[in-house]
Amino acid sequence: MTRVWSVNAVSADDKERWMPLVEACPWDEAKALSRTANQPDRFMYSIRAGQRRATLPDREVTGPWEELVEFAKAEGSESRGTR
Repeated sequence: MTRVWSVNAVSADDKERWMPLVEACPWDEAKALSRTANQPDRFMYSIRAGQRRATLPDREVTGPWEELVEFAKAEGSESRGTR
């Protein structure tokens, strides 16, 4: 099952709120984690922000990642994704 939360930060105010959250995430470190990320019976998070991409196991969604995910869940629109 895939669940998707989407946020389109288009206005200057939206960008001002979201950019600090996005910038705080360690995107380069996530690249190293994504190589070993596939773990059976665990939730996986695929996070995209502009051209940035990260795939993280649920246990790695802490600190700035957790803040970004929780903010997206609270502010974004939810849909069922397909995989």
